[in-house]
Amino acid sequence: MEKIYNIEVCCPNCAAKMEVAARKVEGVSDAAISFVTQKLKVSFAEGADPAAVMPELLKACRKVERDVEIQF
Repeated sequence: MEKIYNIEVCCPNCAAKMEVAARKVEGVSDAAISFVTQKLKVSFAEGADPAAVMPELLKACRKVERDVEIQF
């Protein structure tokens, strides 16, 4: 399953670092962040519950930029 979320990220470098962090979250098979469009595209692993994965993904992204916001 793939979903797209709005994300507020301050710079392309942070977006790239968050992308790497997001891909390491259990339940995420792939993630991509577009700094230009301020969108986060997440491909969830088979059987993963997006509602349970997204808070963990947000925590991982906040380790890169503590005030990042993801609308989910």
